[in-house]
Amino acid sequence: MKKTTSLLFILFLSFCFLAKAQNFSMEQVGKFSFPSELTSSPSGEKIAWAMNEQGKRNVYFAEGPDFKPTKLTSFNEDDGQEISSLRFTPDGNWLVFVRGGDHGGGNASSTVNAQNLPKLPKVEIWKINLQTKVAAVVTEGDDFFLGAGQQLVFLKNGQVWKADLSGKEKTTQLFEVKGSVNSLEFSPDGKKIAFTVNRGGHQLLGIFENTQTPIHWIAPSFHRYSQPKWSPDGNKLAFIKTLGGEGAAFSLLEPRHVPWEIWIADVSSGEGKMLWKAPETLRGSYRYPFFAFPNTNELIFESYQDGWQHLYSLDINSGTTTLLTPGDYMVEQIKLSTDNKKLVFSANTGPEKEDMDRRHIGSIDLSSKKLNWETTGTGIEAYPVTIGQGNTLAYFSATAQRPHLVTLKKGAEIRVLQENLIPSDFPQTSLITPKQVSFTAPDGTIVYGQLFEKAGGPPQKPGVVFVHGGPQRQMLLGWSYMDYYSNTYSLNQYLAELGFVVLSVNFRLGIGYGYEFHRPAYGYYQGAVEYQDVKAGGEFLADLPQVDSDKIGIYGGSYGGFLTALALARDSDLFKVGVDIHGVHDMDGRYDLPDGYEVAPDYEKALEIAWKSSPIADLDTWTSPVLFIHSDDDRNVNVSQTTDLIRRFEELNKPYESILIPGDTHHWMKWRNMIRVDKSTADFLKKHLMN
Repeated sequence: MKKTTSLLFILFLSFCFLAKAQNFSMEQVGKFSFPSELTSSPSGEKIAWAMNEQGKRNVYFAEGPDFKPTKLTSFNEDDGQEISSLRFTPDGNWLVFVRGGDHGGGNASSTVNAQNLPKLPKVEIWKINLQTKVAAVVTEGDDFFLGAGQQLVFLKNGQVWKADLSGKEKTTQLFEVKGSVNSLEFSPDGKKIAFTVNRGGHQLLGIFENTQTPIHWIAPSFHRYSQPKWSPDGNKLAFIKTLGGEGAAFSLLEPRHVPWEIWIADVSSGEGKMLWKAPETLRGSYRYPFFAFPNTNELIFESYQDGWQHLYSLDINSGTTTLLTPGDYMVEQIKLSTDNKKLVFSANTGPEKEDMDRRHIGSIDLSSKKLNWETTGTGIEAYPVTIGQGNTLAYFSATAQRPHLVTLKKGAEIRVLQENLIPSDFPQTSLITPKQVSFTAPDGTIVYGQLFEKAGGPPQKPGVVFVHGGPQRQMLLGWSYMDYYSNTYSLNQYLAELGFVVLSVNFRLGIGYGYEFHRPAYGYYQGAVEYQDVKAGGEFLADLPQVDSDKIGIYGGSYGGFLTALALARDSDLFKVGVDIHGVHDMDGRYDLPDGYEVAPDYEKALEIAWKSSPIADLDTWTSPVLFIHSDDDRNVNVSQTTDLIRRFEELNKPYESILIPGDTHHWMKWRNMIRVDKSTADFLKKHLMN
């Protein structure tokens, strides 16, 4: 009788804890503010940004010295239409942006119809006159580029078109060229356009001047040219050169160096020469780096050559390089100041070991090459831009509790804008601060993660492993600077509030821990070595004294969906339940069938390894309950990846639950859909691990 009474008392206390734990709903914590597209004007002290408020996306503007935010658009519906490519014209009198599409995925310029309207929305280029504050459509289109004054050109079906911001001229094609144009760069005086055009096995760099002058080709070759940058005086062009054509059928499983070079050419003669060649190492391989031409003496580029993503200065006269950002950290979100005298960026470094899982702002004075850390502390700072003469910075900042907002820094003074936009029922004061943890994978690799746990409650709680997508991502000790992962951060906070102990695992293939961690041998479809990090995370969580080892769940989206499915298929004894959100399930399709007689020597082996790296290969041992979620306009992971897996489940008479969301994309462009996915994920985990 005593044992029964004690058991009932414990169950009562657990029930009371769970009831008390639900201090806020998923909808409330999902009301996080999310700014994006922060940009500064080339002239004056002006900034602009887009803000997503529960699916209502609008453009805001602020001007010095007071920088009072002004809302410039009135898109007041959760309609799934994103705002991207926000920019000032060079004279600072107009803002131009794209409304529509999904620029985080493939087929970015294709319309998104998350509302499932009978008439498809359009992807359009918009303009805002900063004198009248009037916003209007310029034309249907995307991929625009701005020149001096009011010049606007954009790409359409691989060709270059021009539009008029004043509205006096009709939108017309600027010039015709064989192939598909994929980048443009106006000359400093706005009179010429450098462009790259793909012609199959090679990619040319040309200059368009006017409709009467023939295209001027720069150092034409059988290679691929990309990222053309004008010198400030307009006399030279710098660009990146990579291999063209189709190479031999080398081993598919053996990593190979991808060569690249930096070239410079004289604009008038078209003659070019190589300035720098990347080290012939795996670390030195090409990866579409940051590239800029700030002054006539140097180029700035980003490279992984020393094992970390760093910035380098290349002296044009001597060809020597200077490392600008020494240390064991990565730089990203790099911007050149409007006066070309300073670089600003974010990096995962600082005086505390936890800073490797944060972001702080750094700056480099290009004349002295002095590196200065503009921010430190326990927050997350990202996407910096300089304002005016470069003495004022704007960036996004967040903490573990407060989501991202635009922040200004001038000297020691820091000012956060728009805190009033955070809804009154957003549970900021109830959110926890995740803790940095580390554990060791079976092969000895150190893996980092963030542990979400609310104080108090029963002596043992259920655990959940979260695996991010990408996979080139890094989860942080605060709100993410990416909208998709601000969403998962809010869900992890909600799960912790419900009474779960949540471990977010930064597995191999992710960024922030150096080249070898980012690009491991045998990763992805070549062996899925990163899965052992996820399993080690599950075992680490199960071994915590406050976690019930028989109640471990897992969830993730995209690449995280792939790893979730792999965990459930291979280790159902550890991972008792999972939610697989738009995951990849069949990897053998990563290799095309051989074309002709030449076949890679390890083609059959590579195909077999890709199959064995797939969740679909281990369905016989998959016994854990699963919830599949996918939208059917996914441009990142085709919905067929889930459709085909579900068919196999049905053929094997395996139980499952599923949610198909028609019309939306990989990124839950409609806020209501995002909340539905998050709530369904939490409810499914709760049903199997708590109820």
